[in-house]
Amino acid sequence: MNSKERLLAAMEHRQPDRVPVMCQLALGHYFLNCRYRPSDIWFDTDTFVRALVDLQQEYRFDGILVNLPGRPSDWTDRLNSRKRTDAAELLCWRCGLETFVPPDDNPRTSAAGATPLARADYTSVDATDPAAYRLPGYIWNTWHAPSLWGIDPQADLSDPAAYPEFFTRALSSVRKLAPDVSVHAEVFSPFTHLMELFGYEQALLALIDAPRRCHQLLAVFTGNVLAQIALYAACRPDAILVSSAFAGAGFISRPMYAEFVGPYEDRLFRAIRAAGLKAYVHTCGAIGDRLDLMAATSVDGIDTLDPPPLGTVDLAQAKAEYGDRFFFKGNLDAVNEMLNADEPTFEKAVRERIEVGKPGSGYILSSACSVAPRVKPERLRRLAELADEFGKYP
Repeated sequence: MNSKERLLAAMEHRQPDRVPVMCQLALGHYFLNCRYRPSDIWFDTDTFVRALVDLQQEYRFDGILVNLPGRPSDWTDRLNSRKRTDAAELLCWRCGLETFVPPDDNPRTSAAGATPLARADYTSVDATDPAAYRLPGYIWNTWHAPSLWGIDPQADLSDPAAYPEFFTRALSSVRKLAPDVSVHAEVFSPFTHLMELFGYEQALLALIDAPRRCHQLLAVFTGNVLAQIALYAACRPDAILVSSAFAGAGFISRPMYAEFVGPYEDRLFRAIRAAGLKAYVHTCGAIGDRLDLMAATSVDGIDTLDPPPLGTVDLAQAKAEYGDRFFFKGNLDAVNEMLNADEPTFEKAVRERIEVGKPGSGYILSSACSVAPRVKPERLRRLAELADEFGKYP
């Protein structure tokens, strides 16, 4: 089997030749372990695509997650300057914004002098005004910061035709460069967009103080994400991941999940599946108390499955209760079993996950959340070696 076939078999609960391996790498890991400038990986679509494919090949991953949208090819023309400060970079844009690019973490965009960018006010935001979603502080790996990319602030983002051609270019380029690899696109949950629009503290207050307005905004965001799904689906990825990092028990309760997350994400899952693609969701932290709520949606699989102490999911229990319902990806503690563990602890954890996840297929060996920037490359290369050794099917 090639990687594309192997991962599809696992997602469909068919028996592959071995347990597939696919980790989502933090962008900081690409910055540290690729030969390209971090700012080019982040802002230059062709460089980003090369970085994705380079590390997929080095680590023998069976899948690639394209977790940034395309950028305009003339992005450097929008700069006033690029300055190096020790190991970091500072990009000064003609529109007045600045982007600080550390050597091992996501870039941070601010106003001049590192002044935080404006977020929406949940007490007064107008859910019917498209400009309300173009505030410069509302950026979550998105392309539409208006002052940066020059996007029409009144564009209807629920219309796929409103998106520029470069939006899907990263995904389509990876698809062409890696035809035998399982290629996945990423969109963000309407709930994630809500959190980013207001900022985390204010968004959580809004759920209590202004639930009706939250539902209005979640409906708008759902329409926007459905448009993005339609655009990505046309590029024929193998799956689409819905990133829903803030839907675990560390942020919201079960009743809040059932009210503000599940119904809106279910519309996304149904659209992904209607396009003939696999739908899965990435939710960090403590989700052991809401697997049943996830099972009530149309999602095909669950990513992360953080074990204690980072989360609350025991893979053996989840597999016993929901192994026929979902495919699972993850459960390796990204901190205590990958980043900080000694070699015997790491290898024992990997072998345990393979042993539990392998029976009946439906398991993808992976870190629970993103691979930390400073996880050693040789440790990631070891994942595929261990899958070859212990993850083969008869």
